[in-house]
Amino acid sequence: MSETAGFQAERLPLIDVQRIMAMIPHRYPMLLIDRVVDMEPNVSCVGIKNVSINEHFFAGHFPTKPVFPGVLIVEAMAQTAAVLVVHTLGPESEGKLVYFMSVDGARFRKPVVPGDQMRITVKKDRHRGPVWKFVGEAHVDGQIVAEATFAAMILDER
Repeated sequence: MSETAGFQAERLPLIDVQRIMAMIPHRYPMLLIDRVVDMEPNVSCVGIKNVSINEHFFAGHFPTKPVFPGVLIVEAMAQTAAVLVVHTLGPESEGKLVYFMSVDGARFRKPVVPGDQMRITVKKDRHRGPVWKFVGEAHVDGQIVAEATFAAMILDER
């Protein structure tokens, strides 16, 4: 356990895809995280995306050399952050929509291809009202493949 703001922060066990779908409204084909393997509420979250050749976008991106789209890597970061936000705010926030407000400094270092497992880490930079700012990174086999800073707003539009 780590010390944050003078209290012991809890670490959570694995969150499976069924629980993720209860927390955020995304569904196939736009649900881009398969599980959460680590979370420190109000601080950080680690999501996993298993990349399969069966993903619908590989038919056109690119047919002869499939590459996971960079914009979807950033979306996977945002979904990982959304799980962190929902858990931090509690059950009353489940199913609320989290909208992108900005994406800054996105960098794509190495292609992600079928068979890869992305480990997506997001850390809260700040939070004021409904607006949250995060720093995200995606890794494959311990190597950074993408990074971005992004802001999102949580809204209740159920």
